[in-house]
Amino acid sequence: MPICGTSPVDVKVKMHEAASCAGENQNKAGRSRGRQAKSMIDRESAWCLLTEFTQSESLRKHALAVEACMRACSHKFSGSENSEASAMGLSKEDLWGIVGLTHDFDYEKYPSLEDHPYKGNEILKQRGWPDVIMRAIMSHAEYTGVTRDTPMEKALFACDELAGFITAVALIKPGKSLAEVDTKSVRKRMKDKAFARKVNRDDIITGAATLGVDLDEHIAFCIEALQGIADKLGLDGSAVVRVEPAL
Repeated sequence: MPICGTSPVDVKVKMHEAASCAGENQNKAGRSRGRQAKSMIDRESAWCLLTEFTQSESLRKHALAVEACMRACSHKFSGSENSEASAMGLSKEDLWGIVGLTHDFDYEKYPSLEDHPYKGNEILKQRGWPDVIMRAIMSHAEYTGVTRDTPMEKALFACDELAGFITAVALIKPGKSLAEVDTKSVRKRMKDKAFARKVNRDDIITGAATLGVDLDEHIAFCIEALQGIADKLGLDGSAVVRVEPAL
């Protein structure tokens, strides 16, 4: 029986059109859900992830330090490529910053070489984090065997140990301030094997070389990036108790 004055042929056409429309709507809904899921990966969600697994104030500050260096590096080393960040609804700076902020998020709970960053990678995969972030985090540890192929991966390796070392140098300054740190003081302390002995000097040197930048230039670059968040790191001099001279 014809439907509402349509012929059998018209019915088939309309049914086909309806099915196509339903398929398109379903695909649009899927893409919309995908965009919503991707939009959940932002700086706030990265900070929540870090604080969920990391209670140590020093480790949180290290994450902030590496984030600051990575944000600065995103403007210097990323070039014009922005497709991966755009696909997640992020700027290049935010993507690089998130990688820096989360690179050690699992370290406090899983500090052994057998677990870090493998456990973190499993957690990110379970929560639907994008491959580009997971791969970058895996690549920052030499022993994972994950090669550093992209500028972002190379920058993370070049900033990780160096950011920690620069903050260590700031902490021994009279004013505990990054304003007192310069390239010369960092290079001097790098020669002192007893100072911040857990920091791998070879990684700092190799990291700059891999980025194709002079080591002194990279040290100065990262010092400047960290000075921009000195207050968040407690390295703006305000932590020093000043005693007023008696009158």
